[in-house]
Amino acid sequence: MASKKLSHDRTVFVYALAAGAPAVILAFTLLWQSETSTLNKGILSAGVLLCWLGGAAAARMRVVRPLQVLANLLWALREGDFSLRAREGKRNDPWSDVATEINSLGATLHDQRLEVLETSALLSKIMEEIEVAIFAFDQDDHVLLANRAAQDLVDLPNLRLLGQSAEQIGLSECLIGKPTRMLERTFPGKTGRWGMRRTGFRERGLPHQLVVISDLSRALREEEVKAWQRLVRVLGHELNNSLAPIKSLAGSLHHILRLDQRAPDWEADMSSGLEIIETRADGLSKFMEAYATLAKLPPPNLKPFAIAPLIKRIVILENRLPVNVTEGPSLSPHYDSAQIEQALINLLSNAAEAALETHADDPSEAVVSIRWEKQRSNLDIIIEDNGSGLASDANLFVPFFTTKSEGTGIGLVLCRQIAEQHGGELTLENRTDATGCRATLSLPL
Repeated sequence: MASKKLSHDRTVFVYALAAGAPAVILAFTLLWQSETSTLNKGILSAGVLLCWLGGAAAARMRVVRPLQVLANLLWALREGDFSLRAREGKRNDPWSDVATEINSLGATLHDQRLEVLETSALLSKIMEEIEVAIFAFDQDDHVLLANRAAQDLVDLPNLRLLGQSAEQIGLSECLIGKPTRMLERTFPGKTGRWGMRRTGFRERGLPHQLVVISDLSRALREEEVKAWQRLVRVLGHELNNSLAPIKSLAGSLHHILRLDQRAPDWEADMSSGLEIIETRADGLSKFMEAYATLAKLPPPNLKPFAIAPLIKRIVILENRLPVNVTEGPSLSPHYDSAQIEQALINLLSNAAEAALETHADDPSEAVVSIRWEKQRSNLDIIIEDNGSGLASDANLFVPFFTTKSEGTGIGLVLCRQIAEQHGGELTLENRTDATGCRATLSLPL
């Protein structure tokens, strides 16, 4: 059978007894060899024995008592009581050094706890005042935390809400599917359109989920009003520009017809006026067709196709100047080939017009180039010209804004819309290696 291990204090007591044992044995030997009476020998022996045991017990207490004090201090620190302090002794004393370090640790933990409490109070205040609903769910999809906005959203007080499952409060759909999306639904506390974002975190090693729900109705309504205002302003401007001269000419022609004595060239005036009316009406019709094209762009029909033949095909369509083609990698991405072709045709046409306008005196100096590159997980199609570049990029993608006399102002807007519907982007910038503009159509592969 294995021997039972002695505790620390008993071990110290045994070592103290062992340290004094040789002296006690020597004292007993000398005492019993002396000529003192037997009674005196017994009394002296008892005194030596008591001193031996008392000294060992004192040594034990001298070691054990400081350890008990340290244990009490550490227990207090663990329980969060930082008011207890050890009495510090002299310098260069081991016990004093330990006591000083314990006291410093207590002061540090007290300051850190105070800082955490203040930070937690500030965070709680922010969460209560913020208008965004915040829910925290545990690994079993039960509510761990909900701020005031969350309580108002599901129309439940905090005491009843905590511990409820996501299904019970109607948020089970927020814990599955895409982590970021828009919801259109009715909550017990409010109806509207909502932006939802879900993230994961761990507490004590267990997975939890944080769901943030924000009301988008007001922001969307404000943006819708602004969009309608911009649309009405643009449409009103174009309609007035076309209808005002049409009305004026129609009134003039009507006046001519009502005259009893007409001028000899009245028929020529009538023909010229009707021709102007027809031209303005045709321009207005084209404007409305352009608007319909921009507003009714269908979603892309994604199918694989080779990028090289498509670019070579659209290059042939530009017959005003030769387009330099720098071939890139052989790729067959999944895009809507018709929409990508339309976007590239518009961009090439803009580049050719810019280069030819800048070099109108010598069109042979006008240069347009196109190339494609694979950048990580994107396909970049780059079109460059040696025109005058961009004077300003403020109105590049404003619908119906154009600096061309015959332009509709939807070409670049349509190109960007096609890029964004494919999950990509369109950027235009002035070249740094030469004069001119660089258009980059970046699409995910």
